[in-house]
Amino acid sequence: MTTVTPRRALRQNPTLLGALALALAVGTASSTAAQVVTAAAAPEYTFSQVMIPSRDGVKLNTVIFAPKNQTGPLPFMFIRTPYGAPGDKYQVTRGYPELAAEQYIFVFQDIRGRYKSEGQFVMQRPPRIVDGPGPSVDESTDAYDTIDWLVKNVPNHNGKVGMTGVSYPGWLAAMAMLAPHPALAAVSPQASPADMWMGDDFHHNGAFRLSYGFEYAAMMESSKENENFSFDRYDTYDWYLKLGSLANVNTKYLKGKIPTWNDFAAHPNYDAFWQRQAMQSYLTRVTVPTLNVGGWWDQEDFYGPVHIYRTLEKKDSASKNFLVVGPWNHGGWRGAGKALGKIDFGAARGDEYRATIEAPFFARYLKGKGSYTPAEATVFESGSNTWRTFTAWPPKEAVTKSLYFGADGVLSMSAPKTTGNDAFVSDPAHPVPYRNRPIEPTYYPRGSGWGPWLTEDQRFVQNRPDVLSWSTEPLTEDIVLAGDVTAKLQVSTTGQDADWIVKLIDVYPEEYTANTKLGGFELMVANDVFRSRFRESFETPKAMVPNQVTPVTIDLHTQSYRFQKGHRVMVQLQSSWFPLIDRNPQTWVPNIFEAKESDFKAQTHRVWRTPTQASRVEIQVVQP
Repeated sequence: MTTVTPRRALRQNPTLLGALALALAVGTASSTAAQVVTAAAAPEYTFSQVMIPSRDGVKLNTVIFAPKNQTGPLPFMFIRTPYGAPGDKYQVTRGYPELAAEQYIFVFQDIRGRYKSEGQFVMQRPPRIVDGPGPSVDESTDAYDTIDWLVKNVPNHNGKVGMTGVSYPGWLAAMAMLAPHPALAAVSPQASPADMWMGDDFHHNGAFRLSYGFEYAAMMESSKENENFSFDRYDTYDWYLKLGSLANVNTKYLKGKIPTWNDFAAHPNYDAFWQRQAMQSYLTRVTVPTLNVGGWWDQEDFYGPVHIYRTLEKKDSASKNFLVVGPWNHGGWRGAGKALGKIDFGAARGDEYRATIEAPFFARYLKGKGSYTPAEATVFESGSNTWRTFTAWPPKEAVTKSLYFGADGVLSMSAPKTTGNDAFVSDPAHPVPYRNRPIEPTYYPRGSGWGPWLTEDQRFVQNRPDVLSWSTEPLTEDIVLAGDVTAKLQVSTTGQDADWIVKLIDVYPEEYTANTKLGGFELMVANDVFRSRFRESFETPKAMVPNQVTPVTIDLHTQSYRFQKGHRVMVQLQSSWFPLIDRNPQTWVPNIFEAKESDFKAQTHRVWRTPTQASRVEIQVVQP
């Protein structure tokens, strides 16, 4: 039996949460003194460390790298992180080569309660209510206070600050622009979560992301530094299945000591707790030029960057809000970004983005250098492996087409003319794995399949009796997806609740001469899950009526993808995705976190295809 022991994850697992992207988690600062100290830094930089006071007296560990060959005032590049600010040996030129070549004063900071900073850590600390009751500090005030200290105490700067970051640091960058310091001149939130219940790390449409939520909460809140949960087996599919009801998590393992897990269990619905955290209500204006960045195969936070962009776009009268989405997983643009899993994108797309978009963006707005303005939307069209630009996202010229589920597994753009349904038995005792087993821990120190799993070949579930599939004939011309993807289902169940997972898939030709190893490959292009108790209200769940046909709409988000001639388009549908998503008991329980073992029962689900109740996937397309 393999035992995975706790580790200081970010020192020993460089893939953790986009550490590839940031490289800012390697090592920690060497002193917690309140005075500024200097040390022998990486050759190109002078290193300083200071505990910067925030408005409530809590001191935040901050490290500063100033270029040694600086000849004039430079702007700051400020990154805040819960994963450990780097130490004096950190190679800025490796973590941010294009920005380092442009020259900035780099500043990294541990947020309150993490690593060397004082105070109490709160996961996704909700924004404060300005001039109202409640806490007087939040992540935006800590950013403001730090920027204020920097511009008053660090020499030889030009008075401008840029902020960026991937994942949690991306969210921290977004928070800083809500009520920005006057010196904050440009922000790039990258893979930032926006709503932890609706579509980012912890839930998707009410379905709880079990393995990620459990392992991340335990890692972040077991100590001030990252510490992985200790599994007693390599294949976590077995571990989570043997766990049984989610009620056993606190009873057997966490013992009520992990605040975020307690929040999961106490707030299963989209109540005031989650709504207060969600960013959309605070995005009331575009305060600084904003470059939102995401990846089409981001396994953690794809919902967030697109949602932030779209929310801000409604307020963007000055045209300062931009979107970039490329062929990457979570933070993959900080590396070369040439391939993901077995899928090759033809060139180093991460290098392209950093050199031609990110670096010119910050150079213009922080240095006044050049006249570069990003396109409104710069998106990578996978399938053809080309970058495309649009004046809006989704494109104004996009039109909606429907892919209808038909008899005998046929998918077509014609609505069915006869009545029928496709049925399967969903058994919580035998859930469909979300990726090929064994499923090692998310932060397994020797490498985990978590990062590229969204590009895994879906043939591994193709012949399961609890997975339905519909497919077109080989395409006679390209279909160019550019915009939103939405599943509109008509379903019924013998139970009172069900999860619905829908996957839009590109099926490669069996004879694929470009790469024979990809013959017949089934690549997920879009996907998501919906817990049907929330079909009418996210705040107030409602049981399904057994055997009653019920409409369910699932947002499969957005994509830029070319289904090429000779390929087939496929839709797969299933009701479990384990242990990524917790098991639905499929009987009615008010709170699944409190379900008993006897509540979990196999049920028969049906997907209906009739002229008046036509299950389908709607896609937005543009001309080839």
